[in-house]
Amino acid sequence: MLKDNLQELQQQETPFYVYDLNLLRQTLQLAATEAAKYNYHVHYALKANANAPILAEVLKAGFGADCVSGNEVKRAIESGFTPGNVVFAGVGKSDAEINYALDQDIFCFNCESSHELEVLNELAAAKGKKARIALRINPNVNANTHKYITTGLEENKFGINAWELESVLQQLSQLKNIQLIGIHFHIGSQITDLTVFKNLCTRVNEFQEWFVAHNITLEHINVGGGLGVDYYTPDANLIPDFAAYFGLFSQFLEVRPGQQVHFELGRSLVAQCGTLISKVLYIKKGITTNFAILDAGMTELIRPALYQSYHEIENLTSQKPEEKYDVVGPICESSDCFRKAVILPETSRGDLIAIRTAGAYGEVMASAYNLRDKATAIYV
Repeated sequence: MLKDNLQELQQQETPFYVYDLNLLRQTLQLAATEAAKYNYHVHYALKANANAPILAEVLKAGFGADCVSGNEVKRAIESGFTPGNVVFAGVGKSDAEINYALDQDIFCFNCESSHELEVLNELAAAKGKKARIALRINPNVNANTHKYITTGLEENKFGINAWELESVLQQLSQLKNIQLIGIHFHIGSQITDLTVFKNLCTRVNEFQEWFVAHNITLEHINVGGGLGVDYYTPDANLIPDFAAYFGLFSQFLEVRPGQQVHFELGRSLVAQCGTLISKVLYIKKGITTNFAILDAGMTELIRPALYQSYHEIENLTSQKPEEKYDVVGPICESSDCFRKAVILPETSRGDLIAIRTAGAYGEVMASAYNLRDKATAIYV
């Protein structure tokens, strides 16, 4: 896609994000088709990418919205998602955010602590409303991913621990403006070993039995998201294996009659459709390496600095013999490095560089550090 549109890309002021809408549509359609086989409900995680054209395609695919802030709830509703398809998670919802979501009558609050339940009940009572909630339970399942994006262990800040559930149920019996309709799990992000999701199913089944033993009927189970993508060879795996992913849950998750199963996918839907395009400013000869200094930096893609993550890097305009470079940005931080020892065609000032798989947690995490201008986005 990139080289097919090279002439158009060369006319844009760098750095910028480019999104392949055809690939996005294909990805969304395949995910929707595989989920529909089991009547699964998918909510798109806006935290991955909240651009209007992206959300328009997600909406066309028939997905709901998974939000982790009041502004994400607002963006979803203003983008056309019906409140009945919006869920609101997050460990630190403010009163203003909760009140806005209550006013919109969203489908469900995914609640993460007993204190949050108290506050939500109080705010709902003030409005004469009853808030529908799912308890986010910490299943203590290791996602085997980077520690910063692991969220399902007891040491993490997210969710209610198993040993708290008895007291939480007693608490709920006293909260008259709360309606328990489900349970929610999310164990982490960029999970590529599907065995992890099998382990999650085992734990969810155990929690289901616990609620049945307490005579509680749950309308839905939300198993979160976390399905990873191929950052190393994106062209070989542009679309994740949604058939295997949803099929695993169908095989191992024990669903009660009439019970809905919900998912919250983000990265797996949008990561591969986005690329960060940058221009080489300088080539600097070092003692042990050469530096290719770009006009994009950690302000446009913070994942390598924050998570030590890998992104495939391509020189779109050079056909020369290969050399080795540390590909870095202009920001005044030594951590502003996209990758070290990258093999690229001999690279010169003005060459166009593509940093792949940036559609998720790229533009949405951009900052103005060093008073940087915000990079633009184009859609092809």
